Amino acid sequence: MHMTGGRIREVVASLLARPDEIMLEIGAGGELLVARLRAALAAMLLLLPLANALGGGGINETIIGLGGALVVNVFAQVWLSLARRRRLYRWLPFASSAFDVTATTLVLVALAANHLPAGLNSLIVWCGYILAILLTALRSDGRIALFAGTLAIGQYGLLVLAVFALASSPEQLLSSDYGSVTLGSQAQRLVLLMMFTLITAMVVYRMQRLVELSGTDGLTRLPNRTWLLHRVPRLFDSVRHDGDSLTLALIDLDHFKRINDAHGHHAGDRALRHVVAVLRELAEPGEWLVRIGGEEFVLLLRKPIGTAWERVDAIRRALGERPFQPERGADAMPLSFSAGLAGFPHEGSDLSRLLRRADGRLQQAKLQGRNKVVARDG
Repeated sequence: MHMTGGRIREVVASLLARPDEIMLEIGAGGELLVARLRAALAAMLLLLPLANALGGGGINETIIGLGGALVVNVFAQVWLSLARRRRLYRWLPFASSAFDVTATTLVLVALAANHLPAGLNSLIVWCGYILAILLTALRSDGRIALFAGTLAIGQYGLLVLAVFALASSPEQLLSSDYGSVTLGSQAQRLVLLMMFTLITAMVVYRMQRLVELSGTDGLTRLPNRTWLLHRVPRLFDSVRHDGDSLTLALIDLDHFKRINDAHGHHAGDRALRHVVAVLRELAEPGEWLVRIGGEEFVLLLRKPIGTAWERVDAIRRALGERPFQPERGADAMPLSFSAGLAGFPHEGSDLSRLLRRADGRLQQAKLQGRNKVVARDG
């Protein structure tokens, strides 16, 4: 039971946490997909009032449905226009989700004003809540799924209370077209909204875990190259906006193959984890360590290249003072690395150029005997 409770808290905490950069990038694309899908669905909504009229529905209900569909279509184009500007409006997923839910509520309110049972027993309109909740799964953000579901439950719950309060007699809740409105049936609908919210949130959670695995190195639990490719453009934008400096350090462990040859790959894996543990211990705010493959790492520092050289060189010396013991009883082995630095934006305006410049300086460090940090072309 304790494990179950802990697992539930972990899932809830994950869903309520702000997504990482990869998830945000996916979410930005998801918001555009939602906006396009919303526009298509909104156009299809125009068919519902027509179908209602052809099926012998009331004139008032047809007008209400047509008015709601027109409003949804107008706003669908607004949301689509905003969504094309990816990641510019951080509030957009919450605002558009709130609109999807609230538009459904307003149509039900209009139906209830015309005929009380229609406001609660119009299944076609009520399904708008379900669509609004399900669409949040495409945004890859658990906060939005829970927000939309909670808003739908809250708004519909208030509508139920309002309709029952306005009904002066049970006969007012009876309709030849919509059947009988009962507390039991409305409670069931609220439970269904809760169930759809839970299912959608779990779909988002599963997607987050899969993306997390794709952006995380399995051995060291560090961010990997995939994470780097998605994170750096956002970091570049932030550095430009703040007028700061950024330095990329390409780090390669010296003679690492000797550990694998002498003690096996398990010892090599433990050596990598040892290095990562030391670097994490030394990490400062504004620094990101990424494993890009083998014994190669990238360290991002929001510092000018001169200050970054001093920082990386201090890390190099600190690692040398923390030898690695490959196995019990064996002599401890000193570890070292070589590094090449490149500064943004004056030495490269994109990740590939920075990596090439840093790699050239890394090769200089190796030619000079390794265990060095090079920040200038020789």
